[in-house]
Amino acid sequence: MKSLKMRMIFFLVGLIILTFGVSMTIKADLGAGAWDALNVGLSSITGLTIGSWVIIIDLFLILINAWVTKERPDYLAIGTIIMIGLMIDFWLLIVMKSWDFSNLTSQIVILLVGVVILGFGVSLYLQPKFALNPIDGLMVAFQKRFKLSIRVAKTITEALALTVALIIGGPIGVGTFVIFFGIGPAIQLFEPTAKRMVVYFEKQRQTV
Repeated sequence: MKSLKMRMIFFLVGLIILTFGVSMTIKADLGAGAWDALNVGLSSITGLTIGSWVIIIDLFLILINAWVTKERPDYLAIGTIIMIGLMIDFWLLIVMKSWDFSNLTSQIVILLVGVVILGFGVSLYLQPKFALNPIDGLMVAFQKRFKLSIRVAKTITEALALTVALIIGGPIGVGTFVIFFGIGPAIQLFEPTAKRMVVYFEKQRQTV
């Protein structure tokens, strides 16, 4: 993907879609992803919005990643962090404010649809190869510093977030494990589609 404009479009659309998916999994109230459960738990304790805690935690992770890798902080990720936090608050506090999922069937449906949408959003967001989300950056930092496989590093970072979320009373439940085991396959499912979209729109741009 050569065009900066096209990269930005894919990046922004991907962020909008993935934050919508994240918000749906939170709204389902069957258990959020490990990091989202941490943010929800902190929001319940402090009164700050979930999006605010997304920004705070991710800014903290930028510093942690720099310390682990002994490299300069990835300041380019700050814009991504702020947008993710603002979009999650937009979806949860404005768009989904009146959404009511009071029965188990609707909760399961919204959780599964949320995971699928999240996977599609991530697959789009990854195409431009911009700065990593600090959560993914932490995984890579652990992998490099301690010479771990990506899978092991991912498991460790998720376990850390899950542990803290449990301690502070974050929403851990069956949905947490659905997200943990489902998000990878969802991203993999949509990755070829996202790549085909990149090729298609690049060709369209060149013919204009």
